[in-house]
Amino acid sequence: QLRLVESGGALVQPGGSLRLSCAASGRTLDNSAIGWFRQAPGKEREGISCISINDGNTYYADSVKGRFTISADNAKNTVYLQMNSLKSEDTSVYYCATRPYYCSGYVWLPRLYDNWGQGTQVTVSS
Repeated sequence: QLRLVESGGALVQPGGSLRLSCAASGRTLDNSAIGWFRQAPGKEREGISCISINDGNTYYADSVKGRFTISADNAKNTVYLQMNSLKSEDTSVYYCATRPYYCSGYVWLPRLYDNWGQGTQVTVSS
């Protein structure tokens, strides 16, 4: 059974940076795609980035494009989300999740992802 654990969330000032980690255990992330989602209170879960492990293709929502970078370390079975130029509207609980094979095709549809972590809180405030 695949288990995902997010870490790296914190309180950071606007304009600052954070790196989130999504560590997988139970099996490798081969043949998987890993997405990052976030959910603020009272709002729907929003997909923001995805990486397909097999081919390395990456996807970004417009809201984070140019500021966030997703990457994978296959040796550590971990996916990262580097977040730069953080804004107050980035404040959310951030989740990672897996889906089979590739991100493509309804990239941001949460029900296509079958394993989820517990989330990590990111707060951007001065």
